[in-house]
Amino acid sequence: MTSTNPGPSEPPGGQPQFTARDLLARAAAELLPAPDANPFVPLVADGTAERGAVAALALEQCQVIPADRRSFRHLADRSARAGLSAGAAFFSTLAEGEGLAADRLGPLLAACRVSAEQARAYVPRAGCQAYPAYVAWLALNGEPADVVLALTANFAAWGGYCATLATALRTRYGFSDEACAFFDFFAAPAPDLDREALAALEEGVARGAVTPGTALRQGRLLQEYEGMFWASLAGRAGDARP
Repeated sequence: MTSTNPGPSEPPGGQPQFTARDLLARAAAELLPAPDANPFVPLVADGTAERGAVAALALEQCQVIPADRRSFRHLADRSARAGLSAGAAFFSTLAEGEGLAADRLGPLLAACRVSAEQARAYVPRAGCQAYPAYVAWLALNGEPADVVLALTANFAAWGGYCATLATALRTRYGFSDEACAFFDFFAAPAPDLDREALAALEEGVARGAVTPGTALRQGRLLQEYEGMFWASLAGRAGDARP
């Protein structure tokens, strides 16, 4: 379990006792996934997961990506209406990124030999869809500045998983660069997005709109829901078909 100590806080009527960089550093330390937190990616890395399990990953992402895109657009709108321009820019960038990622799913599905009929008939798993469901909850109920921190804390792990998958799908499964482009997209460094996240947090701190304990609890839940995503896929590692 990660630490649940309250950490830095904002005194009533005073200035914040933390900076945006403090929060990012604390989130990175407290929400670092355990080495065994992802049971699925190692199976792809060593080539023991069946192609059908990789297809299931792609098909689940066909549901996750558009859901997250709508959630990020809603958060951008809420931020703009609250006068949080940096937050609006950050969430707009995330939404645009989801659109770019969606364009890369077609070649991945083709490499997994998923037909249009199979894609239409696929029934998503609840464990895989819990993450976007919670992102949607945050879009409706979370303080946007808190959500910036909660999301950012989980990006590094997701990017690392995608980098491992991109390499393994090439070397173990013979996928082309085009087929791996979805994972390459998320694995690539995103310094501009990092700067936007920092600016959004700095804006939130300056406005007194960040509650560290709440943001870290939300980040911890996102981490656990992502764990459910990978565990659900690991349960299908031996499936020859999605």
